Amino acid sequence: MKDQAEGLRLLAQNMGHKQGPKKSTPRRPKLNTRAIAITSGKGGVGKTNITINLAIELSRRGQRVLVVDADWGLANVDVILGVTPQLNLSHFLSEEAELEEILYKGPEGILLVPNGSGLTDLANLSQVKQRRVFAALAELEDKVDIILLDTGAGISDKVLNFVYSAGEAVVVVTPEPTSIRDAYAVIKTIVKKAPKCKLALLVNMAEDPEEGLDVGERITSVVKQFLGRNIDLLGSVHYDRALLQSVREQTPVLLSSPKSHSARDIRAIADRILPVGETSADGEDKEGFFTRMSKMFRG
Repeated sequence: MKDQAEGLRLLAQNMGHKQGPKKSTPRRPKLNTRAIAITSGKGGVGKTNITINLAIELSRRGQRVLVVDADWGLANVDVILGVTPQLNLSHFLSEEAELEEILYKGPEGILLVPNGSGLTDLANLSQVKQRRVFAALAELEDKVDIILLDTGAGISDKVLNFVYSAGEAVVVVTPEPTSIRDAYAVIKTIVKKAPKCKLALLVNMAEDPEEGLDVGERITSVVKQFLGRNIDLLGSVHYDRALLQSVREQTPVLLSSPKSHSARDIRAIADRILPVGETSADGEDKEGFFTRMSKMFRG
């Protein structure tokens, strides 16, 4: 029986066949609010940076975007943006503020639910508090078009519950062997536990388009062979000087260097994200993301 170890070995060998860039497909009418979990197998792959820049680009295209910092206890969306919101989820949980009061309006009108960097009480919420958070967030859902969830890394239940509830996930990977290995492990877990989840792959910090395509094809090929799943390859993002500088300056690259390679890459990826298909966890769009998430925590 072919196992994960064999799949990982093949990842190191299989370079796949080259293919041209994907063409964006015409956008279909919006069926419902989409929830997309931006996740990864390991930390340090630039997941939060990707989330914020995609949110900005999607907002520029007329989408009402809500960003939820879902990395409990290690929130850093505000750090990437270079802002320090006065209120965050801790104030909502302690009943010092209503949810509407803690919402932060970011660049290009994106909405952010600040989590509060380093607030350890958020990392171990009681079921009652978790349900309260998701019930309040559910009231926002009909006011936005896309919810981007910046999850933690890895395959813990705390991370993957967001993925399963969203029903749609973008796995961010870098060309490093450990990142490739861990991305495959995350994809395998999602395929096993949430087979209806829509999956896509995004290669970050690629030296050039060729390296991004090579890494993407290696992973998608092995996933197809060993897990029997086709996953979309959204493309890759250059790790260029502009991107590095934007991180240091805490300003999204789409704002600081809109003509850079990395900015163009992000816009191309947004082209592939915008077409709408079945996005709910059960493929029927009967419930919103936050309602499904709340059910995960029912005792």
